[in-house]
This record gives sequence, structure tokens and C-alpha cells, in this order.
Amino acid sequence: MAEPPPARPRSRRLAADDLRLWRHVTRDIARLRGDAPPAPPDPAPPPPTPEPSPRTAQPPRRAGLRELQPGTVTDLDRATAERLRRGALAIDGKLDLHGLTQDEAHAALERFLSGSAARGRRCVLVITGKGLNDGDSDAGAGRARGVLRQAVPRWLNEPANRARILAVMPAQPKHGGAGALYVLLKRKR
Repeated sequence: MAEPPPARPRSRRLAADDLRLWRHVTRDIARLRGDAPPAPPDPAPPPPTPEPSPRTAQPPRRAGLRELQPGTVTDLDRATAERLRRGALAIDGKLDLHGLTQDEAHAALERFLSGSAARGRRCVLVITGKGLNDGDSDAGAGRARGVLRQAVPRWLNEPANRARILAVMPAQPKHGGAGALYVLLKRKR
């Protein structure tokens, strides 16, 4: 008669979902002999995770689309990339986000990009502003500097926006410099 295999040490505990599934699958199984082992206690439900707000949530990555970084060009020919960098492409539309809250600016950016793409615009200018300067005497100790300037590149990488965009480049001084971005939209097909 063959000996039973040696008992394996427990390597890990089951997660709550796995345990529920295991109990569901084995609910109709009866033990062949011996007393039934005591049922393990139900694990406590995990604490609810707070929903991230749209302005702080990191965009989920989509296959085939690289994250856009202002000034970095990957899927664009050299001549077009250079014209975009120099500000030599015709600007088909402008969006100025000065004076808007983050929520207002986020919604305005999405509307502007979807409308621009639908109208077949190619190069648009998004003006974020530079934010408060470090030497500004009116800047309070707790006030953030350049909130929209930091948030807009994140918003451009959100899946709905990223699917419309080929490249993002910091604007030339004549178009707003560090407080603005050129956004090159994909051609409408």
C-alpha cells in the first residue's frame, strides 16, 4: 500500500475573496472519515477605499500609448517635432485656464480638446499660467505654486485626452513660455 505524501507546510493564507469562493465551491462536499475541522472564522471585510478625485487620480495606462512628457517627442517626424518646438506651427485654437479652479480647468480642458479634435484642429495652445513666483510677497505660506501648471500634463495623459494627442511641447516665450503648452492633436481620419 502506498504511503500518503508528506503534509505540505502552509505557505500563505487565503484572501477574503478566495476564501469565499472556496467555501462556495466546497459547500456540498462531505468528509469521508473523521470529524470535520472547525470552520475558520469569516475574515473581516476590507475597509472601503476612497474614490480618488479626477484631478488627483493617476490615469490608467493604455496599451500602446506612452505617457506624454512636455518636450519629449516619440511618434512624430523630426521636421514636425522641430516646427512644434519652435512654435512655427499655426495655432488653431487657444484655451486660457487663468482664474479657474482645478475642477473648472479640468472640465474646460476636456471640452476644449474633444471639441478641437472634432473640428479637425491640429495644433492648440493651452495656457496654464506660471503660478505664483517664490519672490512674490503676496504668496501665503500655505498657497501652492503653479497648481494648474503641474496638473495639466497629468490631465493630458488621461485616456480620453491621450487618445487624441500626438505630442506636448512647452510654448515659446511669444506664446506664453513656461506658462503654456503646445498640444499637437492627431489628424481626424
